[in-house]
Amino acid sequence: MSFEAFNFESEILEAINSMGFEKPTPIQEQVIPLILENKDVMACAQTGTGKTAAFVLPILQQIAKNPQKKNSAIILVPTRELVIQIDEQINGMAYFCNVSSVPIYGGGDGSAWETQRTAVENGVEIIVATPGRLMAHMRFSYVDFSGIKHVILDEADRMLDMGFYDDIMNIISKIPVNRQTLMFSATMPSKIQTLAKGIQKHPQFISIAISKPASGILQAAYVVYDKQKDDLLSHLLVGKEDLKSILIFAGRKSSTKEIARSLKRQKLDATAIHSDLEQKEREEVMLNFRNKRVKILVATDILSRGIDVENIDLVINFDVPSDAEDYVHRIGRTARAEASGVALTFIGPAEQGLFQRIEQLIETEVRKIPVPAQFGKTPKYEPFKVKRVNYRKKKSKNSQKRKGGYKNKKK
Repeated sequence: MSFEAFNFESEILEAINSMGFEKPTPIQEQVIPLILENKDVMACAQTGTGKTAAFVLPILQQIAKNPQKKNSAIILVPTRELVIQIDEQINGMAYFCNVSSVPIYGGGDGSAWETQRTAVENGVEIIVATPGRLMAHMRFSYVDFSGIKHVILDEADRMLDMGFYDDIMNIISKIPVNRQTLMFSATMPSKIQTLAKGIQKHPQFISIAISKPASGILQAAYVVYDKQKDDLLSHLLVGKEDLKSILIFAGRKSSTKEIARSLKRQKLDATAIHSDLEQKEREEVMLNFRNKRVKILVATDILSRGIDVENIDLVINFDVPSDAEDYVHRIGRTARAEASGVALTFIGPAEQGLFQRIEQLIETEVRKIPVPAQFGKTPKYEPFKVKRVNYRKKKSKNSQKRKGGYKNKKK
């Protein structure tokens, strides 16, 4: 199937050719016709399947055919990184069809707010925003959503995980009922289905490779003690000139800083991205990594769904993610658009149970590579014997007491 089969306007086809798109991906092939028919869509697709173009291209087509001076479409996403990524893709695809967009996210200075305010007040075809920042603008009278005809929720599951449900519902309540609502999610938990029922009308359900890593990713893991992780990382990276772009995921913000500092001491071109950086600094880091001016980027899971960088050779999970779904999104940064890539994971003793749940989710036993002999003794991989570790919340004494699990020794 070719993109010509969708009967796009010549300007859209010219944009598609300029972007180097050759043929639709499976998600694009199934979703684009439904969007062009103005149907509501609930699509479940993993990262790297081309879902951004799946909703941007038909929305551009509809806006180009029916232009108006009011705000026309809103795309809600969970993070500022994803706002920037999608806005950049819209700019590339809309170059030939005179459709404008504005990214709306927090963390900038006063001039950023003023730019956003001016665009929304004057009317812009597509608004790409985080829910919280858009809500901040909606407190002022210059916001007019009466002309909104399309609402897109991308990474809907992550937005709910981050607590944006109330903001999403508040935003939706200010948008005309006669609209098209599209939802894209990597997973389909019950809370997503509940949200869909509340904001969509007879949605068409599309599912593409739910929660499975792309076939082009070579997955492997090392079972190690935590103290061996730093040396193993050095062993894998030092002297590997053939690797041009490497992404390392760590479980904590402090770990990203420590790992980047350690790699720099070994004369490796590495930098960390985390919430302590100013927004301009974060954008500069991402630009340098995307343009291959920085070879190694160390990040946390907040970026696992918000990095759109081509030709990442290697993804390393320095820590096993506590959420099995995050593993899929982490390693999905490589092998994008049917390319190939390598994903390696370091499994510490307390992380074996977590990794077992990942293997159950992806229905694949990931190969365990023997650790080089110079590292000494390593633990066995025995996930069934490892006590589950809850990194998110420890029970308080009061909660234990309410459940009868804590006995007060005072009499």
